[in-house]
Formats: sequence, structure tokens, C-alpha cells
Amino acid sequence: MRTRLSILSWPKPKGGPHYAICHFCDTIHVAEPIPEGTSARCTCCGATLFQNRPASLVRVTAFSLTALLLMVFVHTAPFIYMDAASIRTALTLPSAAWTLAHEGAPIVGIGVALFTIVAPLVLAGGLVYVCGPLMFGRKAPGAIFVTAWMSRTEPWNMIEVFLLGVLVSLLKLGHLAELHFGLGFWAFTALMFCMAAAVAAIDKRELWDRLEVAGSK
Repeated sequence: MRTRLSILSWPKPKGGPHYAICHFCDTIHVAEPIPEGTSARCTCCGATLFQNRPASLVRVTAFSLTALLLMVFVHTAPFIYMDAASIRTALTLPSAAWTLAHEGAPIVGIGVALFTIVAPLVLAGGLVYVCGPLMFGRKAPGAIFVTAWMSRTEPWNMIEVFLLGVLVSLLKLGHLAELHFGLGFWAFTALMFCMAAAVAAIDKRELWDRLEVAGSK
């Protein structure tokens, strides 16, 4: 079954018609442009097919650059201070991963490093590398490869899961030591929101369309 959608402000690749398939009911739609700030919905089940988010490239680049800046504080500033028996211990995110890896939990330590340090860095850096030039209608060298890797690493960006785990652990440690949040913790919290906003700022369909159009110039 094929139905027609109404209008898209991002550039469409040459040729066509272009189609969008509903992931819920598998209805095939003709994907015509829609106004900025609106979404295309399935005419059968009402599910969202794709969205034309406002100022998408500017927003994703701005949020990603902010995330990269916050990572400097997350990785260098103390995450948590622990006061016990008149001794204060400062813990940073990289030191936590290092300690776990060398104190009998190497898999957990490596997981913390990959999912809370490497994956967010790859995702934020990749978004800046790909979307920055696209704001000027240009495609960065290797942008297709970088975008494909971003799509693979996005599900492994688990900073919100780590933050939840930290909060649960603090509830247990609160009986053993006096805890204080450091600059790294607040930067990590802001990083979580910036990463979510950067990923949500652009529809994947729009990103791939822009890459294809920029590459054909």
C-alpha cells in the first residue's frame, strides 16, 4: 500500500520518488518534503516516519561542541570526594576505570572506559566532523564512514546508565563515608543532556540525505 505525504526542507537526492517505510505496520509512503519543525506520520497507524527538525545542523553541531568541552572537565576534574577517617579521596572517571581494571574487575573497568569515555567521544566528535561542513553544503572526507560508525556506537553510549549506577552506589556508600560531588560529576550530568540533545537534533534520514546531496556536488 502506498500513500502520499505532504512536503521536507532538507535537500533531497536526485532521482526519485523517495519512499519511507513505517517500522510498525510496514506501509510504504512516498516521502515528499514536510515543513521545518513538523513530522511525517504513517497514514495507517500514526507512527512517526521521520522529522524535519528546526535548525538541525546548527543545533547538533552546537550541542556536540559543548559535549566535547564538557568532556575535558569530566575526564580531569574530581568526580566524587569521599571523606572517611579524616582522609579525603578524590575520584575521577578515568581513575575509576583504571582502578576497576587493576583491582580484580578488568571487564568492568574496560566497559566503563569504552561506554562512558570512548563511545561518547567518538559520537560527539563524529557529529561535529560530519555536521559542521554540512552547514556549508560540504561533505568532509570519509564522512560516510564516520556516520556509519556513529550509528554503530550510538547504542553503546551509556553515560546515563553509568550515572544511574553511580547514584545507586552512592546510596550504599553514604553509610561508610561522607560524600561530596565534584566538578566532574556536574559536568558529567550536563554532558548527558548535551549528548541526548545532539543525537535528537537531527533525523537520521535527513543526515544521510544531506550527505548524499553534498557528495554529488
